[in-house]
Amino acid sequence: STNLEKTMLTEKRRYNLQIWLLGLGYFLSYTPYSGLTKALSTGLLPGTNGPVLGPVLLPLSIVGTIVGMFGFITVMGWWKYAGRREFFGVSVPFPRKLTFLSGICMATIMGTTTLAFTFGGLGIVLVLVLLRAGTLIIAPIVDQIVGRRVRWFSWSAMLVSLAAVLVALSDAASYTLTIAAALDIAAYLAAYFFKLQFMSRLAKTDDRDATRRYLVEEQMVAAPLLLIALVIMAFIGSGDVMLGFRTGLTTLLMSEAAIYAVLVGFCYAALCVCTTLIFLDRRENTFCMPMHAGSSILAGFAATIILAVLYNQSAPTVAQTVSSGFIFIALGFLSPLHHLDRLFARLRGTRRERSFLFVCSRGR
Repeated sequence: STNLEKTMLTEKRRYNLQIWLLGLGYFLSYTPYSGLTKALSTGLLPGTNGPVLGPVLLPLSIVGTIVGMFGFITVMGWWKYAGRREFFGVSVPFPRKLTFLSGICMATIMGTTTLAFTFGGLGIVLVLVLLRAGTLIIAPIVDQIVGRRVRWFSWSAMLVSLAAVLVALSDAASYTLTIAAALDIAAYLAAYFFKLQFMSRLAKTDDRDATRRYLVEEQMVAAPLLLIALVIMAFIGSGDVMLGFRTGLTTLLMSEAAIYAVLVGFCYAALCVCTTLIFLDRRENTFCMPMHAGSSILAGFAATIILAVLYNQSAPTVAQTVSSGFIFIALGFLSPLHHLDRLFARLRGTRRERSFLFVCSRGR
């Protein structure tokens, strides 16, 4: 019985380092995503003929996301994991109720994220800080709701990440937060609050089939639903925002800026795969969220430096630089460093085993 309990405990605590590779992939895709979006919205890229406003950029970027995401799922052969329904004798992939609702949340996150980088008066790092501050607070709340235990290093990483947010906000006086930007961020955080609950209940497990099913079902709803909504609003064309959607589906489509907009969508598809799999890791949300937040804030910091070097834009402030340093500390808490005691114990055990074998060999 004791051996069985030890085996179960070992299985329960057996984690791999895949989440760190996903964090790296998220960083490598979020850097060009945030940089391209900001460069387009400020008219820095050649052939754009001036700034491309958020509502104008969004439709084509979503088209790029659909192509990139569905292409990835097809190449990986993951359509087979989705639930299916039969219509007129044909079996087609079909989402469950909760993954459909999660897809609605993801559609909201997609739209609000891209728009957030296009608001005037807000830098890349500050946008990310505002977005991530709320999600860092939401994560332990969701863990409490779904009954997940939050371990000390997850709490530590979350608190250090929040400290990084507060440091970055210390120079917020140099930026302007409009009502539209505030509403955009509020919608983003509300979507994450519900999405994390759906993910926690359905697919935060070691079962790869369940994980892949969730990703496929959510993504087959999210981007297409958002694109349909944008097309409908573009057709209505009432107000500057809806007219912007119409411009994005007509005038922008025939311009040189179209390729940049599609590239933004491709980058978002890549980061979306990485971040979804990070959140679906079996560990608590309070562990996964600092990994997600840290990677994206560091990506925003890198994108800001790139734009400063290439286009003479504002470099990261001292507060933003210090904030990024705090993120490295937070990631340190999440790293295998918190298992050093187990590593040392294993090394001591290996050393004793080698000494015993040496003594036995001498005895022969």
